[in-house]
Amino acid sequence: MAGLAPRVEYLAGFCCPLGGLAAGKPRVLCHGAEVFLSTGSELVYVYDREGRLLIAVYKFPGQVWHLELLALHRALYVLCARSGIYCLSLDQASRSVSRDDEDDRDDQDSEDGQVDELPAPVIPVHPDTCVLPSATLHAFTVLDDVLITLAQGPTQWKVQVFERPCPGEDPRPGGQIGEVELSTCTPPAGSLGEPTAPRFLPVLCCASPPGSRAPHGHPWGSGGVMLEGPLFGLLFGSDASLLESPVILCGLPDGQLCCVVLKTLVTSRSAPGDPKALVKILHHLEEPVIFIGALRTELPSEDVEDAYCDCLVALGHHGRALAIKASWDEAGHLVPELREYSLPGPVLCAARGRGGHVYHSTPSDLCVVDLAQESSPWDLTQRDRAPGGLPSLLCPASLSACSVVTLSVSSRAPEGGAELLALSAKGRLMTCSLDPHSETPHPTRVTSANAGQKIKELLSGIGTVSERVSSLKKAVDQRDKALTCLNEAMNVSCALLSSREGPRPISCTISTSWSRLQLQDMLTATCLLENSSGFSLDRGWALCIQVLRSSQALDLDSAVSAITYTIPVDQLGPGGQREVTLPLGPGEDGALDLPVTVSCALFYSLREVVGGALALTDPFKDPPSNECTPDVLPEQEGVCLPLSEHTVDMLQGLRFPGLAAPHTQALGPLSPARDPVHTFLGTCCGPVSQPAGPASLRAKYLPPSVATIKVSAELLRATLGDSHAGVSLCCATLQWLLAENAAADIVRAQALSSVQGVAPDGTDVHLIIREVAVTDLCPAGPIQAMEIQVESSSLANMCRAHHAIVGRLQRLVTEQAARGSSPPDLRLQYLHQIQANHETLLREVQTLRDRLCTEDEASSCTTAQRLLQVYRQLRSPSLLLL
Repeated sequence: MAGLAPRVEYLAGFCCPLGGLAAGKPRVLCHGAEVFLSTGSELVYVYDREGRLLIAVYKFPGQVWHLELLALHRALYVLCARSGIYCLSLDQASRSVSRDDEDDRDDQDSEDGQVDELPAPVIPVHPDTCVLPSATLHAFTVLDDVLITLAQGPTQWKVQVFERPCPGEDPRPGGQIGEVELSTCTPPAGSLGEPTAPRFLPVLCCASPPGSRAPHGHPWGSGGVMLEGPLFGLLFGSDASLLESPVILCGLPDGQLCCVVLKTLVTSRSAPGDPKALVKILHHLEEPVIFIGALRTELPSEDVEDAYCDCLVALGHHGRALAIKASWDEAGHLVPELREYSLPGPVLCAARGRGGHVYHSTPSDLCVVDLAQESSPWDLTQRDRAPGGLPSLLCPASLSACSVVTLSVSSRAPEGGAELLALSAKGRLMTCSLDPHSETPHPTRVTSANAGQKIKELLSGIGTVSERVSSLKKAVDQRDKALTCLNEAMNVSCALLSSREGPRPISCTISTSWSRLQLQDMLTATCLLENSSGFSLDRGWALCIQVLRSSQALDLDSAVSAITYTIPVDQLGPGGQREVTLPLGPGEDGALDLPVTVSCALFYSLREVVGGALALTDPFKDPPSNECTPDVLPEQEGVCLPLSEHTVDMLQGLRFPGLAAPHTQALGPLSPARDPVHTFLGTCCGPVSQPAGPASLRAKYLPPSVATIKVSAELLRATLGDSHAGVSLCCATLQWLLAENAAADIVRAQALSSVQGVAPDGTDVHLIIREVAVTDLCPAGPIQAMEIQVESSSLANMCRAHHAIVGRLQRLVTEQAARGSSPPDLRLQYLHQIQANHETLLREVQTLRDRLCTEDEASSCTTAQRLLQVYRQLRSPSLLLL
């Protein structure tokens, strides 16, 4: 092969998906000047090499997996995924394309042969052309008057033989002749139980003995070979030789290479026997079989008219090759010689050529290996050489083409040379011509014509190599970046998950404050993200802030609404901070429903970081199936690491305008925002009467809603400790309740025991802390306690403030109970009496609520007033928190 000089010429370009074509599905066949091509989609193209134009495009109902051409019958057999086998009469189809369309295509044909826009008519394939409907077929081949298929069942592969249908009046198959089950298989399961498209398809090949009735050189289909008698008998046994029966060779995705004698399979229906006796396993490659073929490796004798193939070859996806020949042993007996080779992989496609050549494509190159020998193994004088004449090592020779996903050997080749028809991963149809005499040195005069051609070939080769290098470099860079980001994300995740106790390396602190936004007072939450770790938060990281609120915070049956803000974290290195401020309310209606829960979490997007590297998989690399990427990534598409959670309640949402220093009066009016024009007109008109709305009337004529809670003074002192030394316990308790409010420093500076604040809707909320003595609870004497009283003209705001105080006291009691403190002795009879009184009040509430549903308007007013009185008694219990 040293004299081979490859010359690559591009013919046309075809549409391909993003990332390039995947090997295994595309097919290319050539017959004379016609090229039949499938890219693995639902389209089959017919291309004219001489005219360099697209003749027709056939559209099938699904992906096309395999093509076979019967040139003598002008019939094209097509396997369509999950549909079956279709048979097209090329003569009839060509007559359906008008000459006017062909003239128009001549005008549209460009110099570079690009056919991406499909200038030829697209011909939908009629359902009547489906000669064998089946959703389980994965491979087929045509042999004389029979159609051989390979179907995938739930657990096993099945070989079936049908009478070959012909395009014509009745294209349906005449009937099934025989079938046999092969080895077990495991179909890939898709979503919702639907099977996914297989990554590797099985391979079928028919091997015939020399006595078959088909003329040599005119195989029935594109998958048939004829073997020499000795090799045929050694491989398949004497029964197949005596019957002169073709043998079906099956290469399976699990690596098995098995065979079935066709005539025994046909007769097994009339005389059924053991199905396992019909199947013979020749070898196991332990990797998906992608090619089965036969070669002539020896020079034929001069008195032999027909030279049959003397070597059976099988090729695996990862580069394992198998060659079998008939050879002599030391005793002079014929024995099968089997040799395994290791070729560079992964192997995308392969084809057999003349002179013992096998062409195969890898992601980076198109190569050829030579199994031919100069001497014949039947020459008994040459028995001192290696048995069988197979080379001990195969050395692939490069043909200077890359990313070839399907390959076919053309019959239009010079004497001693070869011409390959190939389809690249980019959808380019090209020829690779091998001329053994082009490198013979002889002085020639360089003309402008051949110099230009030589330069054109060099530039084409440089462009191909440059494209391959650029694509490989891009893929490597993407994967390096993705691996670096994943390693950093793993470090950050481990640091956060291992520091549940104590300070966290990455924290998010949440605080609230009031600010003026767009002429309206707005309660805002400020989230401060601090990176105290030694790692950086780069691409893929985002800070997710969820604001969870309820339209009616105290109604358990109300609908809960949540808003999630996603803020990308860009280049937050060690020691860095990122501050985000979000509005909490009020909304356009002036209402702010409290409490509001603000949750912060770090989210790492695997889709953003890893998905790009998978989507840009180099087409020269082992092409994955289209279903690979979704299976690699998890369903949630990322990793979520919770940081903190903060509840904003009424005590944090209160404002205290009477306490603010003069220089801090930055906020506007505390009522909901008004239109500036209305404000101006109201100022010009002078003082007006007080508004008579429902809120004003309730505040003027109805007493405020009140709720009280009594807490043991000893419990509060144990909780507050020395942090509030120097002030009374009443002042310290108020400061503790308002510690998370923006006005906490002002309350602390003025040492107040009562304060009047304003709720977000503008109504007043009064907090009063006083010291009381509880005398009837403990037999040892009075218990000193703090009474926390909440007053508001708005019942809803009073309930929200009461709920916030109860939540703080619950946490306080839980912490003290964990420390092991015990309450003093209590009078149980007094406690039982209080409980009984509360149960009586609760029963009265239920009765009054039932009465409201049945009474008229006049009677319901009295009932409603009594119901409010009972609620007031329930909100001021005589119990004491100890």
